[in-house]
This record gives sequence, structure tokens and C-alpha cells, in this order.
Amino acid sequence: MGEFIKLTASDGFVLNAYKAAPAGKPKGGVVVVQEVFGLNRWICSEVDRYAAEGYLAVCPATLDRVEMGYVTDDYSQATFAKVGELMKAFKPELVRLDVAAAIAEVKPAGKVGITGYCFGGAVSWRSANLGMGLSAASGYYGGNVPSYLELDPQIPLEMHYGDKDTGIPVDQVEQLRKRHPDVPIYLYDGVHGFCNADRPQNYDAASAKKANARTLEFFAKHLA
Repeated sequence: MGEFIKLTASDGFVLNAYKAAPAGKPKGGVVVVQEVFGLNRWICSEVDRYAAEGYLAVCPATLDRVEMGYVTDDYSQATFAKVGELMKAFKPELVRLDVAAAIAEVKPAGKVGITGYCFGGAVSWRSANLGMGLSAASGYYGGNVPSYLELDPQIPLEMHYGDKDTGIPVDQVEQLRKRHPDVPIYLYDGVHGFCNADRPQNYDAASAKKANARTLEFFAKHLA
């Protein structure tokens, strides 16, 4: 359904992206922020899913800033070791430039929402704090919760976490709820990555279905 394109950030950096358009007039735009595995099969399928739901959707390959074109469908320990090395060289402050380029790409469709998984979940919260011309954010199991605990969202925001996520303990999620009582923060039966159907050891179909439905309802309300 989609196609690979190039985006140019405001600092002149050119990065890869995957974009998909709906069959008819778009309901709005959606920026999907990847996990740390590049524009792999699963994240591209998520972009396609939002297009099938009526949105002009795009995912920027933010890790291109440390290794151009990095992508993998392998979720083994070797991959996590590789990604760990990439992240050491990553400059988080540049993500907003890539997100801004993605927002501009889908802005012609109307109001724009942002969603993302793991790395992308945290980016979703930070983007909501910056506003960035977005109208809604729905993030999934964004890690390192303490780093954005004090960031106040400027737009409607919701978050989704697994109750058995050993990397994001429930007590951190509860701290986030306490600090931001007006932000819907949902807990699901699942571990980290429970939405990724390409990771059978992590995937929970029932929880993913429930969370995805909430995001679509959230976007339908705020992107209309």
C-alpha cells in the first residue's frame, strides 16, 4: 500500500521514511514513530494500517542519523546489542527535527496526530510537550519514564503500557499517572512490545486490539 520516500529535516539532513495514503480523502495525518529497528516489516504494516483507517500516514527513519538505512526484522539478543551501540551515538534532541519533517509531509491531509512504540512512545510524549503543530498524541510503552515525568503535554495525549513490562515497572507508570492525572494512561495485560505481531514472544493480540481501538477513537475525536 505504501512507498519509501525521503524527508528533509530543517537542518538539511535527508532521511528515509515510509508513507501510505488512504483510498479516499484523508481524515487527517498520522506520524508513526518507529521502535529502534528501522523501517522494518512490522512498523511499515502499522503505517499501512493507519492508511487503511483513512489517514495519510508516515514513519520517519530517525535512526538514519546514526546509521543510514539501518533496518532489521531480527529481534534476537544480537540485534539488541547492535541497537544499544547505535543509541549511544544518537542525539535525542535531533528527533524533533525528523518528526517536524514528517508532520509537514502529512499536514496537507488536515490535523495531525502522532503515535509510536518503545522509543517512539517516548518521542510521542516529548512531541506532545512541544506541541509542534500536532493535534493529538497516543504513545505506546515509551521507556525511561523518569526522563519525561515533568514534561507537560500541550495537546491531547494518551499512553499505553504493559503491566508485565520489566523495563517499565508499573510503579513508574503510576508515578506518571499521579503527576499527570488528566492524561489517560492505560495498563494492559502484556509485556514490552505487546503490539508487535512480529515478536510472538511479546505479542498479545487481545491487548493490542484494545489499545489500537483506543488510539483510533482518540484520533477520530481530535483529528476531525
